[in-house]
Amino acid sequence: MPKLTSPKEVRELLQRHGLFADKRFGQNFLVSESHLTRIVEAAKPFTGPVYEVGPGLGVLTRALAEAGAEVTAIEKDERLRPVLEETLKGLPVHLIFGDALAYPWEEVPPGSLLVANLPYHIATPLVTRFLQTGRFARLVFLVQKEVAERMVAQPGTPQYGLLSLRVAYHAQAEKLFDLPPGAFFPPPKVVSSLVRLTPRKVPDDPALFQLLEAAFSKRRKTLKNALTAAGYPKEKVEEALKRLGLPLDIRGEALELSHFQKLKDLLYTRV
Repeated sequence: MPKLTSPKEVRELLQRHGLFADKRFGQNFLVSESHLTRIVEAAKPFTGPVYEVGPGLGVLTRALAEAGAEVTAIEKDERLRPVLEETLKGLPVHLIFGDALAYPWEEVPPGSLLVANLPYHIATPLVTRFLQTGRFARLVFLVQKEVAERMVAQPGTPQYGLLSLRVAYHAQAEKLFDLPPGAFFPPPKVVSSLVRLTPRKVPDDPALFQLLEAAFSKRRKTLKNALTAAGYPKEKVEEALKRLGLPLDIRGEALELSHFQKLKDLLYTRV
């Protein structure tokens, strides 16, 4: 069995199967044993079935299964089938080949866990979907550092925006640690971060997120102008801001989640 945390053995494994890391799938395989151990520890305890997106060569999949997790791994790249059949041989892992964006996440068992080195180009829509389902007890995943910082950003910072508020509404968010490019093979051109989200038991709020999308669609505009441009009645927006004690020239990035929730209630109240 090849050692999946050895760049040399990973290179040999790929060559033996006539494969290469494909940029189309965002393939940068984790090869740092110390970081691998920390990811598995951050995901514990395994209180429900564990789902993994983009297992790649199976390094995290193996580590999770060997730590006692019941893993379902979803891989889009069919080329990796013989590799994963080799690296996961004898382990109780359910391997599915398909597009994670098309997977029925709304049907996974309540209390499931997500542990993954997410393909960075689909990380934001995937995490949003995971949160919207309300089916996950914990999400532990690697993303580009800039995306992680947006997920945990506070009001008034450049990183703060729609993703920050989506995460804040649905979960308690923690950015645990960074991983240098050298922790992967081939090394990406960005620093990565491990994020842990602990979802709250709250239903989705489409009206709130429609408001948030409007508020951040034109960041250079004031909140009043952005909402008016999106079709919210100008007079009603001005009245709502005054009732909340907020200046009419305030920008969306200055408001906390609770402000937006109160603003939504005021805007959707019939006069």
